[in-house]
Amino acid sequence: MRVLIVEPNEELARIWAGFLQRQGATVKLVLTQKAAINAMRFQDFDVLVVEVVLPDGGAISISDYAAYRHPNMPIIAVTDSSFFSNGTLFDLIPNARGMMRAPVRPEDLAAVLDHVNSLKRPA
Repeated sequence: MRVLIVEPNEELARIWAGFLQRQGATVKLVLTQKAAINAMRFQDFDVLVVEVVLPDGGAISISDYAAYRHPNMPIIAVTDSSFFSNGTLFDLIPNARGMMRAPVRPEDLAAVLDHVNSLKRPA
């Protein structure tokens, strides 16, 4: 599984990436919206994990580009805000397959990613 993680907290992102790599995933880690869009321009990913609020933008812009460039790529949004608790995030991000409330434990993230990726594989 090829995972793109967009998380401005570099220490947290490295923990997630390290855990996922030990589970067999190939992980690209970026800290900004610009870097995320650049990564998707030149690489293919099976799933996108994105922090909803980023210093240089947000998950909406990244997910719009992802939906254009990789229309079937599932997106997992991560946020510590309760603003989206009513599910509006799924209206704003069409490819959203899940929303996780931060802080997210690496093993929980791995389980969600494994589940969403398994839904893409033919039975």
